[in-house]
Amino acid sequence: MVELMAVLSIASILLAIGVPSFGALIRNQKMTTTVNDFFTAVNLTRSEAIQRGTRVDLVPAGDGTDWAKGWIVLIDRNGNQKADAGERIVFSHGPVPKGMTIEAAFTDSKAHYLAYNGSGRTRTNANSQTPQLGSWLFTLDNQARRIVINFLGRPRVCNPNSHPATC
Repeated sequence: MVELMAVLSIASILLAIGVPSFGALIRNQKMTTTVNDFFTAVNLTRSEAIQRGTRVDLVPAGDGTDWAKGWIVLIDRNGNQKADAGERIVFSHGPVPKGMTIEAAFTDSKAHYLAYNGSGRTRTNANSQTPQLGSWLFTLDNQARRIVINFLGRPRVCNPNSHPATC
């Protein structure tokens, strides 16, 4: 009985030490998975636009104002940045993990969207020749990641906490 109590005591001490690090591991995995899913959606939007030779949009799901509710890759025939009846949805993603926020900052900030034309370049609603530049900032607790879209429409992922000057 004494040996069993000693083993249980040692196991509970090790468990108490290890559990907080598992929480950080889980939060890090949620952040990595969500950012990778979104990055994949950006690249899918671009490749679909090139393949189809037409404009393809990446827009927030639901009412079109909150990226944390999910996102949709679609061929937006009427240009309203929403998935209407009869419009082709290429891909959709559900809501992000609880507590995660996504903030967008783009040149055309009147509506939340990213649009690629048939040449694989981003475009705004205001002008078919003006590129859409900007980024999304993903935050969860004390972690942050940013997906940046450059002038040519190429996305990249960076960590603003570890590389604030270049992110």
